Amino acid sequence: MISLDDSYEACRRVTRERAKNFYYGIKLLPQEKRDSLCAVYAFFRQSDDLSDDEAIDNKAERLARWKALVHPCDAPGDNPILPAFHHSVVKYRIPTNYFEELIDGTTSDLTVSRYQTFTELYEYCYKVASTVGLVCLHIFGFDGSPEALSQAEARGIAFQLTNILRDVKEDAERGRIYLPLEDLEKFGLTEEQFLLGQASPEMERFLKFQVERARGYYARSQELVGRVNPESRASLEAMTQIYRAVLEKVDSLGLGVFQQRASLSKMEKLALAGKTALSGAFKRT
Repeated sequence: MISLDDSYEACRRVTRERAKNFYYGIKLLPQEKRDSLCAVYAFFRQSDDLSDDEAIDNKAERLARWKALVHPCDAPGDNPILPAFHHSVVKYRIPTNYFEELIDGTTSDLTVSRYQTFTELYEYCYKVASTVGLVCLHIFGFDGSPEALSQAEARGIAFQLTNILRDVKEDAERGRIYLPLEDLEKFGLTEEQFLLGQASPEMERFLKFQVERARGYYARSQELVGRVNPESRASLEAMTQIYRAVLEKVDSLGLGVFQQRASLSKMEKLALAGKTALSGAFKRT
């Protein structure tokens, strides 16, 4: 049976190798909190892999079994990330329903490739992203207010809308549309035009509308950094600045997002994280 120390090391390894924007933010946390975020990230990563890996059969069944492992009493001893994951969940008193809801969201990716309304999309974004933000909030430590929980939910929506806009090319190639069909219709566009990335003034306005919607959720959650514990503020702010920079790249690319993925280089991420670490915007008071 794997030791707790070895389990945390396995989670750190997964995070170093697989995390993209997430990793640069958590580097600014104290070691204890950083390790626990690596543990929950490794759990999230395996959930995504079970949904996305084309080589895996019986995905829904495997995700259901994985969902059962959220609870320590159900866990076998052979998965290297689970001891650290369970230790972190108990240590920070993280509600387990967040993990269950995330797995429900990833499971829906197996059968759902369209969202008719923004209300439907919001529910999906909550499950796959706001739950992550709420988990992180418990590890960061926060003032316990309902406003902090609401703002963490909104920040998760902002991050996921950014991810969706970043990934429109890859998703379209897989026949997926993660932006509301009601919005396509509002701008006089068809699913076929979107999947082809067909350039037009209407498509440009459609994308701009989606960018502005995401900016709105960043604005709604702007006070969140002041509600988390002082030692965690730099980490949260760095993650936010990285995601916002990706959104700005999406905006600058415009219709180009159908030709290339909006992303930041490693140096750009390090620069943003470093700038945040040196900033006085999150003073430890």
